[in-house]
Amino acid sequence: QVQLVESGGGLVQAGGSLRLSCAASGRTVSSRAMGWFRQAPGKEREFVAGFSPSGGTTNYKDSVRGRFTISRDDAKNTVYLQMNSLKPEDTAVYYCAARVSIFGTYEYWGQGTQVTVSS
Repeated sequence: QVQLVESGGGLVQAGGSLRLSCAASGRTVSSRAMGWFRQAPGKEREFVAGFSPSGGTTNYKDSVRGRFTISRDDAKNTVYLQMNSLKPEDTAVYYCAARVSIFGTYEYWGQGTQVTVSS
């Protein structure tokens, strides 16, 4: 099993910034096999950011590209999501996810952290 613990959510005004962290423990999983998703009220969970299988590039949801940055600390098995220029439509519960295989589907999920952006 993989345990994922997120932190860093909160309430921020539009235009502000937040940094989310996610630490993995338990079964060994590469930090490049981790990513971020979010779910807004009444909507389905959606992909936000992740790494390519090689770990050399990053992938983003179109609406956050240029504002959000995913990064990782391999030594700490931790991934981060730096969120700048936040908009009210970014309000959601943000989830960290992990997969055992970098080519597989995400199968482990954190408990989620609430991000609320006020206008």
